Amino acid sequence: MDELNRLSTEEFKASEKLPCILVLDDIRSMNNIGSVFRTADAFKIEKIYLCGITATPPHREIQKTALGADETVTWEYAEDVQALVTKLKTDGVQVAAVEQVENSVSLLDFQPQNTQKYAFVFGNEVFGVNQSVVEQADFCLEIPQYGTKHSLNISVTAGIVAWDFVSKSLRNEP
Repeated sequence: MDELNRLSTEEFKASEKLPCILVLDDIRSMNNIGSVFRTADAFKIEKIYLCGITATPPHREIQKTALGADETVTWEYAEDVQALVTKLKTDGVQVAAVEQVENSVSLLDFQPQNTQKYAFVFGNEVFGVNQSVVEQADFCLEIPQYGTKHSLNISVTAGIVAWDFVSKSLRNEP
């Protein structure tokens, strides 16, 4: 780890995070949950909210893919995703539902503002983001896809959205 110049757990927890929150709602696969934790660690995401039926650490199946990120990334369980979205919006956080819907914003066109904190909501592997959350969100974000399939795995989607946010935020730094 020294050769890779990685932070220790204590250094990571004390470090400044990106103004980005990932919300996982009704995610069934604990491997997907663990993978999102690893992504959040890699990109110094501020926090993960686990909602509805989404499992929470500690759990062997989450730890298998998180590889310790479930111990470094700040997370919280919120049973009701709609109440969480309301709270986030009240706190001034811009909420984006990551979903394929009419009038969605293409990830190619999304430009995060430097002074704004964002929360990205990811939904169930089969049903996507709950329609009530889609309606409640400030906007919906969609990853352009060019093949025959119409969806990506939730952990892949979270990785793409997180990397896009990180790369655009770093490019926009003063």
